[in-house]
Amino acid sequence: MSQDLRHAEIKRKTTEVDIHVSLTLEGEGLFQGGTGISFLDHMLVILCKHSSLDLSVKAQGDLKHHLIEDVGIAVGQAYSKALQERRGIRRFGFAYIPMDDALARAVVDLGGRSYPLIELNTVRPKVEDLAVEDLEHFFTSLTEHLKANVHVEVVYGFNDHHKVEAAVKALALALKEATTIQQDRREEIPSTKGTL
Repeated sequence: MSQDLRHAEIKRKTTEVDIHVSLTLEGEGLFQGGTGISFLDHMLVILCKHSSLDLSVKAQGDLKHHLIEDVGIAVGQAYSKALQERRGIRRFGFAYIPMDDALARAVVDLGGRSYPLIELNTVRPKVEDLAVEDLEHFFTSLTEHLKANVHVEVVYGFNDHHKVEAAVKALALALKEATTIQQDRREEIPSTKGTL
C-alpha cells in the first residue's frame, strides 16, 4: 500500500457488537455513518474535521458501554494499520486548544507503545448522552490499539461540553501533526532502535 494514501479497514464482530471502520489519513475531514450515540458521533466528527481524517463507522451493539469501547478499539486499530510501518512520520505531535471557557492540551507519541493519560476534569457524571467514564474509556481504548502515548488534559474550564470538545480538537491536531509524513525522511523509521 502506498504511503500517499494510507488507508485501512477494520471489522470487529463479537457477541456484543458489530462494527465496521474505514479510515483514510489523507482525507478531507469527513465522517460518515454513525454509532447511534449522539455525543460519540459528535466527537468523531470533530476528530475528523480537525485531523483531515476521513472516517466511516457503522456500529451497533447491545450496550452503550460495549459500543463506545469497541468503537475506540476499532478506530485505534484502523489508525495503526493505516500507519503501516510508521516510516517517515513525525511521530510526535502536540496542541493546545481553547473553546470558550475551556483550555485543553494533547501530546502524542506514535512510538508503538501504549500509554493513555486522560484527564478531562469534568464536574458532572455525564456529558450530553455519555457517561464521563465511558468517554475516558473511549480515549483509552483508542490509545491502546493505536499503540501510542496519548496524554490529554483539560487545563481549566467551567462547561463540561466545552472541556471535552476542546480535548478532542487538541487530540485531532496532535494526531495530524504526528502522522504527517516528513518528505525528506519518507523511508526512515523515527526511532534510534530502527523499529517502532
